[in-house]
Formats: sequence, structure tokens, C-alpha cells
Amino acid sequence: MKNIFKLVFLSSLLATAFWTCKKDDIKDYFKGGTDPVLTASFAESTLVTGDAAKLAVTFSWTNPEFQFTTGVSSQDVVYILQVDTAGSNFSNPAIQEVSIPKDLGTSFTVKDLNTILTKLDLQENVVHQLEFRIKATLAGSVVVLYSNVIGASITPYLDVAVPIPPTGALYMTGDGTASGWTNAPPSTQQCVKVSNTEYYIVATLAPGFYYKFLSTLNQWQPQYGGSSDTGGDIGYNFALPGQTDPPAMPTPAVAGSYKITLNFKTGKYTVVKQ
Repeated sequence: MKNIFKLVFLSSLLATAFWTCKKDDIKDYFKGGTDPVLTASFAESTLVTGDAAKLAVTFSWTNPEFQFTTGVSSQDVVYILQVDTAGSNFSNPAIQEVSIPKDLGTSFTVKDLNTILTKLDLQENVVHQLEFRIKATLAGSVVVLYSNVIGASITPYLDVAVPIPPTGALYMTGDGTASGWTNAPPSTQQCVKVSNTEYYIVATLAPGFYYKFLSTLNQWQPQYGGSSDTGGDIGYNFALPGQTDPPAMPTPAVAGSYKITLNFKTGKYTVVKQ
């Protein structure tokens, strides 16, 4: 009898262990979803400064309904509106992306839309063929679904992401330059003016130093700077209330001759070895 009891007990124990293992093996797998359907209503296609506050476009899209083995996901979906020039297949290095958490729609004023197109570095007062689509993803997930593409012909106006040098001149200063830190750098450190919104200078730089750009001789503002040795966002201080000096741009890690370009339309600068 004792042996029978032991066998029954062992069988019950093994069954319980097996059931526990089976439960542990149950996982939540991604099953798929439905590509969001994007629609757009354009109120303005020729953008002008005087209409800056007017509504330019409204976008709306459907929920992708991300599905897992346990059902429809309850996680927040992050939507990203992608804007690019037609024919670039959304691979343009200057592609613009606007994050829109949770919502199934968004609107842009004329100024907002023009700012996006400005960062695409499009020529102003010229018609451009553009494309828009929604990229939907779960927060922290590699799962991505894309909407249909909507094309539009839009004419942007001149705008800048960063205020342009008011004097029409730009000078390089800092301990990374021959003159050191001074608000009166020599003419040899004056940038070449390509246009009202773009300047460049070719300079010999050594690692471990810093530099900035000034617009007005004998004054420390307007002042432009940045935080990367390879390029990035242009910071600025025009001595307006609440503004502080931007960080100084670090010189590259490898000594050499570099072309530094500042694009005030896009608000970006680049540092390229020559």
C-alpha cells in the first residue's frame, strides 16, 4: 500500500511540474497589425509670412491595432510624421520627423509647416514636390508599420531655424584659433559668406581646444556655438532676456585642416576634414 501511495504521489508531483513548465513556456508574441491609413487636408499650399498663424494642413490616420497572442496591445503607440522630398523614398539625410505620441491626428500652421520645410533646406518661393507618411511603432519596440504616402506641391517662404548674423559677417574666435579668445578676431578668421543663411571657414585645428563665432567686432553677442566636434545644432545668444551663452565648439580629435559650415536656415553646422 505504501508503494502504491508513493507512486501516486510521484505521478501527481510530475504532473504538477509538467504543468508548471508548460505555463512558463507561454509567451506573448507579436502577431502583426494593420498599416495605418493616412489622410490629409491642405488649407494652404503657397506659404507666405503674412499667413503664419493660419492653418496649413491637418493630418489624420487610423489605429494600426498592434496584435499580440494575448490580444490587442495596450501599449502606447508612438506616431512619427515623416516629411521628405518626392523621389527620395524617405532616405534623404535631411528627412524631417515629427513625433506625435498616442494621437491619431495633428495640424500645422503655415509657420509650423514652413519651419519643417526650412529644415529640409528647400529653396524658398519655389514649388516643391513633397511626400508625407506616418511611421507607427510601440514605445521601445522594433515593430514598425508605415502608412500610405501622400504627395503635395508646396511653396515655402524664407525662414531660418537660427537668427542670421545681423551684420552680414561672421568671425571665428577661441583658443582653437590663432588669436585666442577675443571679441575682435583678425580678418584672417572671417568666414566666407555664401548667402544670407550660410557661411563657412577653412581652419587648421588641433585637438583639445574650443571655438565660437561672433557677428559684431568688439562685442560678445550675437554669439554662436555648439557641443559637437563633428557638427550638429547651432546654439546662439543675442543678449535677449533669458538667453545664455551656447557651449563652445570642441575641436576635432584629429589635427588637420577642416571646413566648418554654418547653415542658419537649417540651424545646423558641419565640420569636415579637408
